Amino acid sequence: MSDALLSAHALCVGYSGRAILPAIDVTIRSRELWVVTGQNGSGKTTWIKTLLGLLEPVSGSVRHERPGLGLAYLGQRQELESHYPVAVKDVVAMGTLREKGWLSGRAQRRRRVLRALELMGATELAEQPFSELSEGQKQRVLLARIQASDCELAVLDEPTSAMDAGAEESAWQLLKAVQRESSLSLLVVTHALELARKYADRVLRFDRERRELSAGGVELLGEYAAHGTRP
Repeated sequence: MSDALLSAHALCVGYSGRAILPAIDVTIRSRELWVVTGQNGSGKTTWIKTLLGLLEPVSGSVRHERPGLGLAYLGQRQELESHYPVAVKDVVAMGTLREKGWLSGRAQRRRRVLRALELMGATELAEQPFSELSEGQKQRVLLARIQASDCELAVLDEPTSAMDAGAEESAWQLLKAVQRESSLSLLVVTHALELARKYADRVLRFDRERRELSAGGVELLGEYAAHGTRP
């Protein structure tokens, strides 16, 4: 069986039938960590929303290579703060409600929540208010939520943007551990290029000035320096 999860074929994205980026072929496979990077306004959000089925393609297609593919999306931290004035265990439990009737038993859901927190080294945080956690702790809890969802592909939008250097490095180590120890694949939108070079398997690079979109290995990240531009 192929390890492909999701494929974009000649995918061209935009609005009202007008393309804002060139077409591209991309295949996301099991246990890959993709870095998505580029300048603000370069089309990253539009492309991701199209990939997730929230926007219609201008042309081309997006295909789920596995029936019932589980997808998860984790927005930027500032978008999440006001939505989670609850205990950590309840934040993680939201991940068990991905499908109607899935994990309907309360005891079974509770076991999955506690297991996800354990895997993220956050068991002791279960009863604490999410809003009172440090940035690093919040990252662990939100990753536990993704773990509890049993998804196969997760998109994280700048998950380390509010962290200091030490917490950011720890968060990337955690992301890599999640990707390595499970069948989960990750698409991580980030501007932290040095850490991206260290931990990424594949790269999707947006260039606003040239209206270019490229997919490939981590060597793509080095081209920003060569072009004298930054994402």
